[in-house]
This record gives sequence, structure tokens and C-alpha cells, in this order.
Amino acid sequence: METAVHQLSQYELERGKPMPNTTHSIIQSNLIVALKNLYKQQYRILSELTLDTPPNGSTPDVVIYPYFDADFTIEYPARRSDPPLVTIEIQSPSQSLDEMIDKANIYFEFGVKSCWIVQPRIKAIFVFDQPNHYHFFHYDDILRDPNLNIELPLSTIFE
Repeated sequence: METAVHQLSQYELERGKPMPNTTHSIIQSNLIVALKNLYKQQYRILSELTLDTPPNGSTPDVVIYPYFDADFTIEYPARRSDPPLVTIEIQSPSQSLDEMIDKANIYFEFGVKSCWIVQPRIKAIFVFDQPNHYHFFHYDDILRDPNLNIELPLSTIFE
């Protein structure tokens, strides 16, 4: 019996990751809104921004930079060469935790301070504050990122 070969979409080819589904989209939206509501004076929350990580760049689901005023009169580069403070990746069903941790390690090498890995199925978030060291939050915990003093109730993310 032959197995079907999954053809990669243009999205998957360009970003090197699976196409998001509804669950992914809900969580990504909730994260952005919650972070912006709590920290809009301190941080600039951005989605789907391409970083100039080796070897071919990467596009985390959400990134957090120190706050900066947006200048809509200039054209920003397609890839950011300055690391964000935080990268957030939402795991899709086709991605393994090992793949996600490998991505986090690339982000740390790039200069990121914290990497969050969201696991929708178990309503959990790993907050890596350095390579191979993480804090685990789930259900109605309050996520705490020790590198940025961010606190975020998970109930607002998984609703």
C-alpha cells in the first residue's frame, strides 16, 4: 500500500514550518492581544517576522522587542538582523518537541533572551530562559518569564 506524499505549500516552503490551523491562529491571536494589553508601553509585539538566523532565516510565530515607535514612512528590511528579546513558537501536530527545542537553540545562538514553546494540546508553555533550561506552565498557571519580568495568565491564552 502506498502512502500519500504531502506536498509542501508555498507557505511551508517559504517559512520552513507547517501551515497554521485554527487552533494555532486562536493561540497566536490571544498571545498578541494579551501581551499588548499588559506590556504595550514596554514591548513591541510582532507576528510572523523573519529573523536573519543561520542558515536560512526563521519566522517565529510571535516575537517581542523592546518598545520602539513604528515609522510607517520607511521600509523596514525583510529580515531583522537584531535579535528579539523573546521568540514564541506554537507547536503544530506535525512538529516534534525535539524540533521545537532545536529552533529554540538557534534563537539563543542568535541572541534571544527567552524562547517560549506553546503546546496547544496540553494547554502548556515551556519558557526556556537559556538553552536546555526551562520553566513549565500549564492550564491556569501564571506564566513567568524570569528574563523579562513578564507575567501572563495562561487562562487568557487558552480560551
